[in-house]
Formats: sequence, C-alpha cells, structure tokens
Amino acid sequence: MTRGKRRSPVMRLLRWSVTLLIVGVVGWLFARSLAENWEQVREQHLGFSWWWVPATVCFAGAVALTGTAWGRIVRWLDPAAQIPAREAIAVQCLSWVLKYIPGQLGSVTNKVLWAGRKGISRTLVLISFLYENVFLLIASIVPAAVILLISLGPEIFGANATLLIVPLLVLVPAAVVLYRPAFHTLISLPARKLLKSEVPREYFLGSRRALLSLGEFLLPRVVNGIGFVLIAASVSEVTPEDWLPFAATYALAGAVGILAILVPSGLGVREAVIVVVLSQYVPTTEAVIISLLARLLATLGDVLVALLYATIRQTLPKETRP
Repeated sequence: MTRGKRRSPVMRLLRWSVTLLIVGVVGWLFARSLAENWEQVREQHLGFSWWWVPATVCFAGAVALTGTAWGRIVRWLDPAAQIPAREAIAVQCLSWVLKYIPGQLGSVTNKVLWAGRKGISRTLVLISFLYENVFLLIASIVPAAVILLISLGPEIFGANATLLIVPLLVLVPAAVVLYRPAFHTLISLPARKLLKSEVPREYFLGSRRALLSLGEFLLPRVVNGIGFVLIAASVSEVTPEDWLPFAATYALAGAVGILAILVPSGLGVREAVIVVVLSQYVPTTEAVIISLLARLLATLGDVLVALLYATIRQTLPKETRP
C-alpha cells in the first residue's frame, strides 16, 4: 500500500502529461485544419448565410446519434454493462474529436481506455469499434450508390471508376460482419495466435441485431445529408429532386474519407469526391465552393461536439468519465 501511495503522484503526473500532450496535438491539428479551411472559403468572398447554422448543428447531431447506435451495440454484446445513452454519446464525442490523430488511433484508444475504467472487456469494445465503422461504411455506400446510379446513370462511375469500385470492394469483406459465425471465425484466428485465447461467441451480434444496428447507423447519414443540402442551397440553386443525390454525395464522400485512415478526418479526400459528383449537377466552381464550405462547417461542428462532450461529462460519475 505504501509503495502504491508513493507511486500515485508519479502516475498522476504521467497521466496529466499524456493528457496535455494529446490535447495539444489534437488542438494543433484542429486549428491547422480550421485555418486552412477558413482561408480557402474566405478566398471565395462568400456572404454569411443562416443556413450554415442548422447545417453545423446537423453535423454535430450526427455524431451524437452515432454514439447512441454504438452504445446499443456494446449493451447487446454485454448485457451486464450499465451504459446510459448520454455516456455512450460522451465517449463517441471524445473519440470523434480525437479523429484528428491519423489512423483512428486516438478514437479507438479512447474507447479501449474507457472500457477498462468501466470494467468492460477491451476485446468486446474493439469488436464494437469494428462494427461501428463497418456499419457506417455500408450505410454510406449502398444507399448512396443506388441513388447516384438512378440519378446519373453508370456513366459517372465509368468515367471515375475508383470513385465507386474501391468502396464496393470494401463492402465484400465488410458484409462478413452481418453473419456471426463467419465474423467470429475471422476474429478468432488471429486472436488465438496473438492472445493465446478464444474470443467468446457472445462478443458478436446475431444477424437480426446486426441488421437492426445497421439500420440505426443510417440515421446519422440522413442527418449529415440534410446539413449538406442546406450548405449547397446557400451556394447554388438546388431543386427538390437534387436533395437525395446531394445527400448521397456527402455520404459517399464520408465513406471514402473513412477508408483514407492515414489522413486526419479524411482531409482532402471527401472534397475530391464531392467535386467530382456535384460537378454533374452544378458548375465545377460552385461544387468546389460547396465542398470547401462543407469542410469548414464540419470542422466548426467538431467544436460543438467537443462542447457536448464537456457538458455531458460533468453529469457522469467520476470513475466512468471518458
């Protein structure tokens, strides 16, 4: 006990040092991204539009909805886990802010550390993280591909083959998670070699719950799409028949951004996809402005996400705060 007490100040110092380092790195990456986006948007001499306010709120709200969907996955995998919706949202918000660390390292580490404090299996939370990202990909790519194919025809993807071929190829292994025996086998093989233990079958969703969860992850994409349409309407003449294709464009761009795991928050990747697709509906110059403006407002939405995290965190017991 005495040795533990002597070490506790050192551990507290180490903990605060690491925290400050992470906050500093994320803050610097965020500030750099915001400054670059603001400078690019400012060069377009845009006037302020009130549509930007609800659009920014939509981007932040989509993160909260993703948090509730992810929290439900964890509760299904571990029925004994007491995870209020607000706690899942707080964890998700912090992981979202940490996305500025490339490779999603910050996002997954935050959830793993939270699981340790909560007494939940870290392996289970890692699996829930895989479910989350795969469901987001499927919910983004499949509806977006159908909508854009109906709206534009296969020519758009023929001229820009990698725009859809790469995401569709990713869906092939991603679909494995919908079938529990296959996903369990896929995870268990490396786990036996690395961890020298079996991963419990209970750590995987049955097909029915996997499909229900997939449907729940569609909602954040819808909310994001609404925000993007509001942004586009502030720049171009967007008719009602264009609403679905524009929302689908943002969803597809977000999926491609997720796949670019080494790029902080898919920086630059999403914009390229948006410009390629939207240029079929509006002049290329307007498509570029919409993509830059969406990036700027999404970055400002991350400020709201951080504020939401800080607010909810104060309502949680100290020992379970992410």
